[in-house]
Amino acid sequence: MKTLFRGASRAAIILATTMPVAALAGTISGTVSDGTGTRALQSTQLRIVENGRIAEAGRDGSYRFPDVAPGTYTIEARYTGADPVRTTVVVPTTGDVDADIRIGSNIDASIIVVGQVANQASTLSRQRAADGVESVLTRDAIGQFPDQNVAESIRRLPGVNILNDQGEGRFVSVRGLDPELNAASINGTRVPAPESDVRSVALDVIPSELIESIEIKKSLTPDMDGDTIGASIEIQTTSAFDRKKDLYSVKLEGSYNDYADALTPKGSVDFSTRITDRFGIAGGFSYYKRKFESDNIEAADWNQTDDGIAYAEELQYRDYDVQRKRLGGSLSLDWLASDTTKLYARGLYSQFEDQEYRGDIIFQMSGEPESGDATSAQFSDEDDRIRVRRRMKDRFEKQRIKSLTLGGETNTGPWKLTYSGSWSEASERENGSIDPTRFQADFEENGVNVGFDYSNPMKPRYTVTGNTDAFYDASNYEFDELERTTLSDSKDREYTIKGDISRAFATDGGTFTVQTGMKARWRKKSYNLQSDVYDGYDGDYTLADVLGGQTYRIQDILPLPSHTGPSNFFYDNQANFELNEFDTLLNSTTSDYSVTEDILASYLLGRWDSDTLRVIAGVRMEQTRNDIRAFQTLATGDEVEDITITPTRFVRNYTNWLPSLTVRYEPVTNLVFRFGGYKSLVRPKLSNLAPRFDINEDREATLGNPNLKPYSAWNIDASAEWYFGTNAALTGGFFWKSIKDFVVEQTIEEPGVIYGVNYDQLTTYINGDTAKIKGFELSYSQVFSFLPAPFDGLLLNANYTYTDAKGTVLTDGDIADPRKVPLAASSKNTFNIVLGYEKGPISLRAAGTYRDKYLDELGGKAEDDRYVDDHFQLDLSAKYRVAPGVRVFAEWINATNEPYFAYQNYAGAKRLLQYEEYNWTAKFGITASF
Repeated sequence: MKTLFRGASRAAIILATTMPVAALAGTISGTVSDGTGTRALQSTQLRIVENGRIAEAGRDGSYRFPDVAPGTYTIEARYTGADPVRTTVVVPTTGDVDADIRIGSNIDASIIVVGQVANQASTLSRQRAADGVESVLTRDAIGQFPDQNVAESIRRLPGVNILNDQGEGRFVSVRGLDPELNAASINGTRVPAPESDVRSVALDVIPSELIESIEIKKSLTPDMDGDTIGASIEIQTTSAFDRKKDLYSVKLEGSYNDYADALTPKGSVDFSTRITDRFGIAGGFSYYKRKFESDNIEAADWNQTDDGIAYAEELQYRDYDVQRKRLGGSLSLDWLASDTTKLYARGLYSQFEDQEYRGDIIFQMSGEPESGDATSAQFSDEDDRIRVRRRMKDRFEKQRIKSLTLGGETNTGPWKLTYSGSWSEASERENGSIDPTRFQADFEENGVNVGFDYSNPMKPRYTVTGNTDAFYDASNYEFDELERTTLSDSKDREYTIKGDISRAFATDGGTFTVQTGMKARWRKKSYNLQSDVYDGYDGDYTLADVLGGQTYRIQDILPLPSHTGPSNFFYDNQANFELNEFDTLLNSTTSDYSVTEDILASYLLGRWDSDTLRVIAGVRMEQTRNDIRAFQTLATGDEVEDITITPTRFVRNYTNWLPSLTVRYEPVTNLVFRFGGYKSLVRPKLSNLAPRFDINEDREATLGNPNLKPYSAWNIDASAEWYFGTNAALTGGFFWKSIKDFVVEQTIEEPGVIYGVNYDQLTTYINGDTAKIKGFELSYSQVFSFLPAPFDGLLLNANYTYTDAKGTVLTDGDIADPRKVPLAASSKNTFNIVLGYEKGPISLRAAGTYRDKYLDELGGKAEDDRYVDDHFQLDLSAKYRVAPGVRVFAEWINATNEPYFAYQNYAGAKRLLQYEEYNWTAKFGITASF
């Protein structure tokens, strides 16, 4: 690294002494805003007509042209959705000159600051001005985001889709790739993940009311973190300098889920104000309570008889009742400390609470069906045991995400310095969840017959014949096991400092800039679990003691425990429960880990800017150090004294050199070509590195791998963009990636023994060999303002992405038997279409999103691979302005009741692994801005 910095310093000195510098040069600076002076127009392109030098307006609308020789100049400003504006400035022989510019003064300025059209104009302006390939989502001048939910908005962008959790968008997939291949930051601060087993951050971490913009950067430059293959997702919260006028807004919303038949509230306040011309405060607060239900079916261990009857050895019917609460707040302080220095402080707090009740019935078949056909299987307890479990999960967890960023920017003549320090922390905590309480009945020669109908592969049904009284008698289901999560504590925190310095050299044809910088990140992720297992009760305890109902719609699965009955019974009678010390110790020690990830990075780049050509070339170095700690738990018997717990530690270091080249070429106005070639990496999940051995109640085990290598990828992006009309664009792009050492999750169905512990199924993590990703993106956006009334209010956004992502892995670890597989979470086809209408007080929109199937988990062989089926979702929304600044709105989410379906290809058909349906959600409310 010292070598790199010495090289950067020498290059800067040589360039500073050899490049011509204009004598008696001054600086042209100013701000760009809309015609009413309401909003700063970020990414406005500014050009000095006489010498071809260009600049771009920052988020506060500010721009600078340093080193300008004395004389008279014409500055041209271009912003999508408005006519170009020209202004004349005179640079004196001494001193600088201010030139504030307003765009849209000769048209209805609200067109580029309020509503769907304003969002599109801002999006296209920032996309056009970007260095590399990127997509942008912004809100308008009165604080409106395109949707009430961030996930619902971002899935509209080209090449972007959202992976759902319980029917709610959470994780971002870019170009059909795994969310783990993305990097995410808030206000320039990397966001840690609350969950113990992921790197990717749920997109709903911040309420949409607090967000100013989201940038999806699909290609990298040397000054950016190099740890992404999908995209760098950069979220910005509100700033007082985003607007020229104060903003105060309030939103009140009701949310109704059809399955839950419940109306829940959401409310938010948002403000942005300048205390003085040099100091401003912005922020907001949001609260959201959501109550919903989902119906689920899961199957496992598919098998086939000699007669060709395919059947699942285990089927689960799960009834979910969930209540989630989110509250979040942000605060931003901006200070223009001097004419050359801007300072800021941005803080964020988000809290997520999840109360989940899950009642289920589980069938476990110990033998083959006695009869059946292509779509059914019939079982009898005359020859083989039929085990039936009925359970209740009562889980409450709380997630928190906090971040604080302090930074600034200093511009003095041709020099620019940026600097920041940040802290962020995420946590997920459970203490006291009963997960789950299990009641069990074994039917052997009781005359109980169970049949399964697989004619609907998504929703197989069961029927019980014969001795139905025994099957439905709650007193026959005796207490079997209870697992209490006494403590589940996941923490992820990161400290960061960074600094960048650049020197611009003005020439007759443009500007050449040399830039270098350094960034240090210190991250630690840890998990601590105390799980108490009780498998005996001194007395009589059956399902009949805690009976409840159901909200399950697929079929009648009663009798079930009540939501809180088993938990209350446990705490009222805890002394009578018998603790299984062996399983308790085993569960509690095999999950714990602590991993640090320290990254030291530096870079050097050169940048050329003219009115037609921009070239950015350089190299980034990232040095990584991991300190990995966990426990090796060896069980040589069935008693606590037979368990040996040994701390383990692995330390490793590696260095990555990441060169890149970015070219932006605009041969004629409104036609932009881009090319990007760069190397990047993605580090393995910290939890996957931990050498821990985790096993659940069903003897399903997970084994970490501290020897996992990071993904390493060469990437190429090329695109063409045509900006035509008043507010329209047509873009097309190609991408290609070659990945080495990609990580896959591999599940082995065969039973075995690790550290003396028996398991029925093992999941571990391995590096694949190589993977190739190639594809293309197409996008079309247009406001049809040229059509005759009333059709002049129409607008359209449509995009399609094709991704071919394949890699090579070994079948069951056999080097002689490699096989080609799609990369995890990689969808081949994704498309989004939004048809909107906005005129006068009315704003309407219909939005459809589609993604293809994708590989979710890799099995030991192809027939064991888990796939998630394709998904199409339709959302409808309407807004109406009832008074200046006041709007009422309504939304219909998942109008088509699109379910979740995961399967494996076994015995010539799609075999259910998981099915879940949620039905639609309606939202309605009022917003007021002033």
